[in-house]
Amino acid sequence: MVALNVVNYTLLTYMPTYLEQTIGLSTSMSLIVPVIGMLSMIVFLPFAGLASDRFGRKPMWWLSLVGLFVTVVPMFLLMATGPVGAVVGFAVLGLLYVPQLATISAMFPTQVRFAGFAIAYNVSTALFGGTAPALNDWLVNTTGNNLVPAFYMMVACVVGAVALLPSPETARCPINGTEIPGTPEAPPQLDFEPADSSGR
Repeated sequence: MVALNVVNYTLLTYMPTYLEQTIGLSTSMSLIVPVIGMLSMIVFLPFAGLASDRFGRKPMWWLSLVGLFVTVVPMFLLMATGPVGAVVGFAVLGLLYVPQLATISAMFPTQVRFAGFAIAYNVSTALFGGTAPALNDWLVNTTGNNLVPAFYMMVACVVGAVALLPSPETARCPINGTEIPGTPEAPPQLDFEPADSSGR
């Protein structure tokens, strides 16, 4: 959740300020760039969901975390080249930012799922997501380095990767019951077989 929230709030909340005050785009263009990026995310999300069902939740998370870690600095440099670069750079980061909230909720057994997800998500949002815009702005002004938000996102991705290592794979796992889905104590994975010609 640290990785998800830092990336989310840096891209969607802080980016208009960054593009206008740091990169020098106009106010209108600084607002248009995130909108275009979010539209690309809307188009991509259903396919990301299908991929997570097919290949697993963790592989999609690894793709997101590693992809963001590797590309965030080049994309920030690209965004600094002008409006077109800003649109392309933001869109690439937006596509790599695949919010796998189904992964988080499936990590809790049924009887504590809502509370577990709510606490994990909201505490992380309050401590790391909500503070990301102000912290990024302060760090840019203090250090004079326009790439600080990219470095902060990289650190968050490392935190997310460390947390992901011991996490169970929950794709195709029943999420009902009193055990954590994907663990040896939980019911076994579901075996999805293609339907025959009669639809069975």
